Amino acid sequence: MMQYPQITIPPRSEHLWRYTPWKRVHPTKVEEMPKADPIKFSHGAESEMADSEEIARAFIHSVSPICRKITVSDETVEVDLRCSGHICAGELSIESKGHSNIVIRISGDAGWTGLRVTGSVAGTLSIAYINDLASDAHFLRCEDWQILRDSTLEFAILSAGGFLNKSDIRFDLTEKGSAVRSGIASNGYGSRHDDHHLEIKHSVGHTDSSLVMHATCNDSSHSVGTGLLTITEGADGSDAGQVFRNLLLSEKSRAEAIPELEVLADDVKAAHGAASAPIDVNQIHYLASRGLSNEEASALIVEGFLMDAFREIKSETVVSALRTRLLVHLECLMNG
Repeated sequence: MMQYPQITIPPRSEHLWRYTPWKRVHPTKVEEMPKADPIKFSHGAESEMADSEEIARAFIHSVSPICRKITVSDETVEVDLRCSGHICAGELSIESKGHSNIVIRISGDAGWTGLRVTGSVAGTLSIAYINDLASDAHFLRCEDWQILRDSTLEFAILSAGGFLNKSDIRFDLTEKGSAVRSGIASNGYGSRHDDHHLEIKHSVGHTDSSLVMHATCNDSSHSVGTGLLTITEGADGSDAGQVFRNLLLSEKSRAEAIPELEVLADDVKAAHGAASAPIDVNQIHYLASRGLSNEEASALIVEGFLMDAFREIKSETVVSALRTRLLVHLECLMNG
């Protein structure tokens, strides 16, 4: 398999690297192979992960000094990922059976963090990621998930930390009855840059998927959401949809929402949508008339807007963890 130094740097014309090019993601000069400190995982046994021919995955694999595996079965697990040092990296393999919940919190003051995750779901898994990295951190994440027959993955992200964030997340529905419900909430402030690229592939028929991404953008922050939905030839009976919504809180903020569909089967349901709008001044006035300050009113609207990204997530454990952390984050921003 091709190693990272032999992989050609992708051009900005490539869908995945259009808004956050690889040279901007790499922690050093692109020809260098820096040494990385290990991510500190609170759970997991030692494991190994195969290399990849995709540049971001290959790079994280090349510099990662650690790989952990977490196996869950009918349980709820909280996992802390602590990132420190100039460059920090690690790989995580997740295997889920039965009905389980995982809440992962990523925190620390590392200048650059790379995380690669692979996952397999048999049963129902609800997983939440909370990005609590330092406000000047750079974060690269790559994930590959396989959902097996009659299994469901509920996948949720609260992205509120880091300065430059790039995520490449891919789901493969490989067997009949498999489903993925995903929700992403991104809160932009300062000059924060948050780029989420998701790919959902319906490899067989009678599979379901949904993607909801909500982003709030304040100050001069920039949010990017791209979704590639593929329904392969012969995957009849598939039902898929994706929605991107952006709430612009300042004139200098920016948001990109690019849903894409590639449908090669005939008997399917596939829908997509994208919308961006400023905050509703009537809502601000209404809340202000009830005694809230403008800052409190805006925070309340932002909370409701971001939590609505998790409308398809049924796990109360996961939704509660996300809401608790979002409220803390918004309060910290107000008291700033």
